[in-house]
Amino acid sequence: MTTAYLYSPVFLEHQEAEHPESPDRLRRILDVLQDTGVLPRLVALDPIPATDAQIGAVHTPRHIERVKQLVANGGGHFDPDTYANMRSLDAARLAAGALVRAVDAVMTGEVDNAFALVRPPGHHATRGHAMGFCLFNNVAIGAQHALDAHHLERVLIVDYDVHHGNGTQDIFYNTSRVLYFSTHQYPYYPGTGSWRETGDGEGVGFTANVPLPPRVGDEGYLRIFEEFLLPLARRYQPQLILVSAGYDAYWADPLAFENLSIRGYAELARVVVEMAREFAGGRVIYTLEGGYDINALGYGVAATFQVLLGDDDIPDPIGPSPRASEDLGDYIEQLRRVHHLD
Repeated sequence: MTTAYLYSPVFLEHQEAEHPESPDRLRRILDVLQDTGVLPRLVALDPIPATDAQIGAVHTPRHIERVKQLVANGGGHFDPDTYANMRSLDAARLAAGALVRAVDAVMTGEVDNAFALVRPPGHHATRGHAMGFCLFNNVAIGAQHALDAHHLERVLIVDYDVHHGNGTQDIFYNTSRVLYFSTHQYPYYPGTGSWRETGDGEGVGFTANVPLPPRVGDEGYLRIFEEFLLPLARRYQPQLILVSAGYDAYWADPLAFENLSIRGYAELARVVVEMAREFAGGRVIYTLEGGYDINALGYGVAATFQVLLGDDDIPDPIGPSPRASEDLGDYIEQLRRVHHLD
């Protein structure tokens, strides 16, 4: 397998003191990739800045102009959690452009798969608003580019950040050309993502939310992927899979409580890669979202890269959660009935 990573040091220049979404996240990822011997096995692709037209395919002109103006004025806040400094527009354009570049590379066969190691993250950015640490919606820009430039008809977005990707849902809620699937702790920030939210208009049935209680753990997540996501994908037959990869469902993450281990993340990646092989010609692209225990973030991303590379034995240097996980009972069957999978 030929696996690419996309990164720029400009991503480190988007920063605010004591903010949990810090440049140290990417620094730790790169250190772990180097220390584990994964980095030399990867193809480096340079991201290119997304154009206004590419960003505007999913965001309103007013939103783009507001980001530009805040940066031009020296920076500031969109909300208490979401900031910009003088380099944030450059970083956000590159983050979105990394997805465009990755889509082009995977769709043309330049590489088999890819992981965009980007900041700021994207999945909370709606059509008209920056929020939740996110300025532009990177994965949505990548998906729309795949639809427009590569004439795809069906793109699957898998989002396993612990927070619901309300922005991605918002952007594709009325279309059948993108199937959006999300696992997330609920009720939790941003408060969206009920199982009742399944799409509107032509998009009815093409949003699949899996709101979760705390402490679901490895076994529960794997059941959701194998018993719910896999049948959804089999019915949908995606031509490309994009993944909003959040590592904040890790058992020791300071912002959430979902109980996943590094090994658990590797198993989720394995299901996604197998789906891509079965339905999408192996075409899968990851993009970084959350994850705030930076040691676990580094090893979680490394484990994902190893799965993308085709490795069988994925180490977990930290180990399993010391806390018991919750039994999902018949919850997956209920979700299957909502989406007419029985």
